[in-house]
Amino acid sequence: MSTIKDVAARAGVSFTTVSHVLNNTRPVSAEARRRVEEAVEEIGYLPSAVARSLRTSETKIIGVLVPNVQNPFFAELVCGVEESCRLAGYSVFLCNSDNDPKRQLQYMRTLLEKRVDGLLLSSAGDDEALAGIFKMARVPAVTVDRLVPGARADRVSVDNSQGAYNAVKHLLDLGHKRVACISGPAEFEVSRERLAGWRRALQEHGLAADEDLVVEADFSSQGGYLAASRLLKQSGRDRAGQGESPKSAISAIFASNDLMAIGALRAAAECGLSVPGQLSVIGFDDIDLCRYVFPALTTVGYSIKALGQRAGQMLIERIEQPDAVFQDQKMTPSLVLRESTAKPFNARQ
Repeated sequence: MSTIKDVAARAGVSFTTVSHVLNNTRPVSAEARRRVEEAVEEIGYLPSAVARSLRTSETKIIGVLVPNVQNPFFAELVCGVEESCRLAGYSVFLCNSDNDPKRQLQYMRTLLEKRVDGLLLSSAGDDEALAGIFKMARVPAVTVDRLVPGARADRVSVDNSQGAYNAVKHLLDLGHKRVACISGPAEFEVSRERLAGWRRALQEHGLAADEDLVVEADFSSQGGYLAASRLLKQSGRDRAGQGESPKSAISAIFASNDLMAIGALRAAAECGLSVPGQLSVIGFDDIDLCRYVFPALTTVGYSIKALGQRAGQMLIERIEQPDAVFQDQKMTPSLVLRESTAKPFNARQ
């Protein structure tokens, strides 16, 4: 691997002159600059980011840790984060914990050992361990959606409870009375907030929040499919129970994220139910895929890319102003009407 001394020898100048050209730390003659730039190109020299970071105490690297890169939500989120950081002159190191708290802690330690300038975390599991890592980290940090107890970190999140409330209210306003909920894992704050929004919407419409209509899943399409299949079977809406009374049957499903809602669409099709003719389905997040499934999925959400952009901006602001007041910004999601919700069949007769 070529060094700065190799460049100096090729250009016929001192290595300090090469350093001044590369770092713009002192005026250099046009001729010397030309020879240095030609030598750099000829031998393919790349400056050492490690050496630069030792001099400046900056790496210009942001560590981003997400729980599942296969989930389109996190892919779209990271795109927004990367755009903000790139415009500010930072590179992004992406780590995928695969919803494993132990792997998440290992990655956090690795990122801190690499002396990243900041951390952006959308986390999985174990609040106490995460809080300990944040306390030890002493680098600027931002969390997405989740509040880590005791952590000195900014947060940007979506108003999960209000978004779920808006989704379920939409179904109730259409005339649905039996609205089931496919919830995410109970240990996640996001899941609890969205479930609370489902309960509040029902209660404000004078309906009991029937806990038998709540099935917990794992935020995956497969999890949503299995949960919806169970809900449809227990309410007599699967193929084996087509003759059951519609009074006891669910007519709509609120899924706590879009992937689970997409799984619910598949379950409805296998039960011979048309959506939205015989069953309405609504999701949460508004991932790009929602536009292209059939029927196109009605959902609630806030631009995921914009959420990532704001998270990245907040982290850069924290790096540049470490003593500023900590921020906790909550974005309000909007209802996105598409094709998967309609009035219940009986109300249209």
